[in-house]
Amino acid sequence: MNEKYPIGEFQFDGEITNIIINEWINEIEDLPRLLKNTVIDLNNEQLDTSYRSGGWTVRQVIHHLADSHMNAYIRLKLAITEENPVIKPYDEKEWAELYDYNLPIEISLSLIEALHKRWCSLLRDLSPTDMERTFKHPESGSISIGKNIGIYAWHGKHHLAHITSLCKRKDW
Repeated sequence: MNEKYPIGEFQFDGEITNIIINEWINEIEDLPRLLKNTVIDLNNEQLDTSYRSGGWTVRQVIHHLADSHMNAYIRLKLAITEENPVIKPYDEKEWAELYDYNLPIEISLSLIEALHKRWCSLLRDLSPTDMERTFKHPESGSISIGKNIGIYAWHGKHHLAHITSLCKRKDW
């Protein structure tokens, strides 16, 4: 198994249908529960273990998910309310070194739970036309809301797999 990409990299070149969108939204909606159930019994030593050599710790992954998904939510709102807005990327590696990534995971778990409720509520209210709206990432180009939903459904599963595969390898 590839420890960096335990579920593979995001790939989707097909037609983004309502069925696929709903599956992706369900995956985003399920992440807070799955994440909490996976990490709730881990101790500080386990939380401060890297999921792979040179990778983030479990604690950093959890805080990263909160930061990344907050950015996704804001990008969604920008794409809904503006015409192909240019979004500001951030340096996730630098953010992972900031002090708040040392805080208890419960803070980010609560944030992720609340954020995903709002995010999924908004996503479920979008029309098929809304799904085609885009934002422009300076490095990746224009991305539709529909595709971005898929990216973030994958993103949550990707990082959850980092944690679950570590737990399995360590027999936690």
